[in-house]
Amino acid sequence: MANYSDIRGYRVKYLASDPTLNTSTEGQVWYNSTEGTLKALVQIKAWSAGGTMGTARYGMGPAGSAPQSAALGAGGYSSPGFDNNTEEYNGYTWSAGANLPSVRGYAAGFGIQTAAAVAGGWTSVSPPFTYTGATEEYNGSTWTGGGALGTTRFNSAGSGLLTTGLVFGGQPSVPVPSTNATEEYNGTAWTGGGNLNTARRQFTGFGTQTATLATGGSPPVATLGLLTEEYDGTSWTAVNNNVSATQQLAGAGTVSHGLVFGGYTTAATGQTQEYDGTNWILSSASLGTPRRTLSGAGTATQALAFGGQLTGATEEYNSSISTFTKAVWASGGNLATARNGLSGMGTQTAGLATLGDNGPGTFNGTEEYDGSSWTGGGNTNVARRVATGTGTQTAGLIFGGYNGSADINNTEKYNGSAWTNSTVYPFTVRQLASAGTQTAALGFGGQTGPAAQTNEFDGSTWTGGGNLNSGRAILAGCGLQTAALAFGGHSSATESYNGTSWTVESNLINSIVAHAGAGTQTAALSFGGRFPSPGAITGSTEAYDGSVWSNTAGMITGRQYLAGCGTQPAGLAFGGSTTVASAATEEYTPGTSPVATASTLTTS
Repeated sequence: MANYSDIRGYRVKYLASDPTLNTSTEGQVWYNSTEGTLKALVQIKAWSAGGTMGTARYGMGPAGSAPQSAALGAGGYSSPGFDNNTEEYNGYTWSAGANLPSVRGYAAGFGIQTAAAVAGGWTSVSPPFTYTGATEEYNGSTWTGGGALGTTRFNSAGSGLLTTGLVFGGQPSVPVPSTNATEEYNGTAWTGGGNLNTARRQFTGFGTQTATLATGGSPPVATLGLLTEEYDGTSWTAVNNNVSATQQLAGAGTVSHGLVFGGYTTAATGQTQEYDGTNWILSSASLGTPRRTLSGAGTATQALAFGGQLTGATEEYNSSISTFTKAVWASGGNLATARNGLSGMGTQTAGLATLGDNGPGTFNGTEEYDGSSWTGGGNTNVARRVATGTGTQTAGLIFGGYNGSADINNTEKYNGSAWTNSTVYPFTVRQLASAGTQTAALGFGGQTGPAAQTNEFDGSTWTGGGNLNSGRAILAGCGLQTAALAFGGHSSATESYNGTSWTVESNLINSIVAHAGAGTQTAALSFGGRFPSPGAITGSTEAYDGSVWSNTAGMITGRQYLAGCGTQPAGLAFGGSTTVASAATEEYTPGTSPVATASTLTTS
């Protein structure tokens, strides 16, 4: 049996403690004499599920140079034909961007999410087929026309940035053979570059305008699916073949470190191949959903695979010596009664859901959550929807709302088994928000009452507080009476309350309405709801650290008029509506920071 020193060329280190675990330690083996263990730091390579696209499709024009957390997919085929949808990825969820001016599929894409381009493509799936050489540029909010390709084509590949783009290969039309033409883009016009050595289509490429890799393709896949070429800004050079002949694949990375994944060999595949600048290997990591004609973005260590025939599935590839977990929403036990416009309070393991609209009309039922399932509680005295609630499972408070015919000001307290009436809220109002406890509560905003109003409750009496700077309804709130947070409500505005007055804080990333909130003034969550325009329901989630909002894991099922409670590291979402009232419950868990971990090989 060979010794380690014979294989690696040096002896195993004998150390009293583990070395600093970082990239310089990767691949090393050492003996920890204190623990009596032989250890190594190994690289972890894996695909994991990301947020699903809003529209399942394939043959998109991706912004291939975009990072894993800010990808873009435009156009593509979604039965029964090509579309012009654009979607943007934030690392957790996809959201709608501006539509392409024209429908197309199998276009080449390049750039990043806020400075992207698609060029060429197939525009009609019904005879007589039509194709385009048009280029359209995206600035993160709108598409505008760019210079037309010299050679109309589809099923080509693209690389580079908006002002230094590259398109190569593809097919001008059916049944015209594949082309080897390469064109370079300066942000305005296309000029001819060096031709590929082998004309092909249905392949992938990535890199920059002066350093691009092209691999895979057809026809036939058995030979062209292996071929790899590199471009230096002037000419293409044939380099080592990949290890698995593939067409309709996607890729990410650079000429010195690349990754290709998915595609079609003799069937749709989830295989991943890695390139080190010279040689290819078949990776141990494989896509969870085998697919062809998918799209890719990112790098060889943090890649993104999305779409494909025919799916909206997204997967994230990570190659790291560090172990960490991503934030996630997980399914909890369903409410006994599906409803929207309900009120919530409590914690992730001791939540309270009450009121709402269950279809026939307003509802007065209450349910209690124990961290896994809901059970019935005491009914409220007044049925209503779009009221607000705060407090705990055994000391809850609700006020305001709409009873089916008029707004009301009724206030009720819960003791863990029964609701009792208390002093009415100062205004008849619905769609307001709240914070605090049963004996120190805060109500603010709302519709029909003064939209900027704030009122404080001491357990028996309501008194006026300082007005919101931005009056609004269907907003969310969290925190305490003297340290509250108000956010959203046909707006991205965020404000903090100090017990006397409201102060404008950093805006939410998205304007949102009919959403829910949880947490404290310095550690909050905003989740669900709908975008004011175009009005799409979302599961988008944002986390607040007391200074700025950031995107985090999207909900499993987007919905509006839902309820929420808990904390930022342990949020709870329940009820709401998609197109119908929902009984779904979801539990939020934040991610952990990367931590390098040594693997124990043997114990002596």
